[in-house]
Amino acid sequence: MTSPQTKTVEFKIEGMDCAHCVSSVEGAVRSLPGISEVKVSLADNNAVVSRDPALVTDAAIIEAIEEVGFDVVK
Repeated sequence: MTSPQTKTVEFKIEGMDCAHCVSSVEGAVRSLPGISEVKVSLADNNAVVSRDPALVTDAAIIEAIEEVGFDVVK
């Protein structure tokens, strides 16, 4: 469930090719404070993330994804 402060953002991700990749991205993003929902799609090469902008920035999410070995299309 999202609150009025929640912002939903889509990130295009390059380099995912298996379910483990999806799991890695989901885990990395979910570990950040202020994340309420993460949906990663291998077929669409993206992550749709609902977050509290007061607690976590898009830049922090991108950094978390890149730290587990994937590129985010900016």
